[in-house]
Amino acid sequence: MKIRLSGERYEEIKQIITNLFIECKISCVPISGFEIATKLGVKVIPYSSIPLKNRYLLHKKSEDGFSIEKTKGEWYIYYNDEKGYGRVNNTIMHEIGHIVLDHSEESQLAEKEVNFFAKYALAPPPLIHKLELDSAIDIATRFEISYEAAGYALSYYNKWLRYGESDFTNYELCILNLFKDVI
Repeated sequence: MKIRLSGERYEEIKQIITNLFIECKISCVPISGFEIATKLGVKVIPYSSIPLKNRYLLHKKSEDGFSIEKTKGEWYIYYNDEKGYGRVNNTIMHEIGHIVLDHSEESQLAEKEVNFFAKYALAPPPLIHKLELDSAIDIATRFEISYEAAGYALSYYNKWLRYGESDFTNYELCILNLFKDVI
C-alpha cells in the first residue's frame, strides 16, 4: 500500500523547514546539510573515519547514512563519504529530517516525510521560481544537488506552479526574505 501524507502534514513540514532556516540563519544557496547539522549541534561523521574492520557495520546499516541519538539530545549522523557531494548532502538533510521531525522509529510514513523534508529543504520551490530555474540541470547546478534529486525538485516545482504559486504562503514569503540577497 502506498503511503500518502495529508496536505496538512506537507504544510507542517514546510513550516518546520522555514523555522529551521530561521533558527540556523540559513540564507544562501546551495543549502548545506552540514551547516545545518553543525548549527543544531549534531555531530557528522564520515564512514571513512571509522576503522576499516568496523566499517562494514555502517554499510550493513545503510549504504548512504543514518542518524543515532547516543545520549539524550546528543545526535550523530554517519554518512558514506564515498558518494558524491549532492548525494551526501541529501543524506545529511534526510537524517536532519528524522531528528527535527522527532521520528522515534523507522516506518514508511517516516521515510515519506523525510524524503519530502530533504527535497523541499535543499531546493525550495519559491527559490527555484525566483532564480528562474527551469531544468533539472539548472537546479542541480545552482543547489549543488544530484541530478536525480534535481529531477524530483523540478517535478515538485511544476506541481507547485500548477497549484498555488500565485499566492505565496507566509512561510514562502519568509523563505524569500531569508534568501533575498541571492535572488
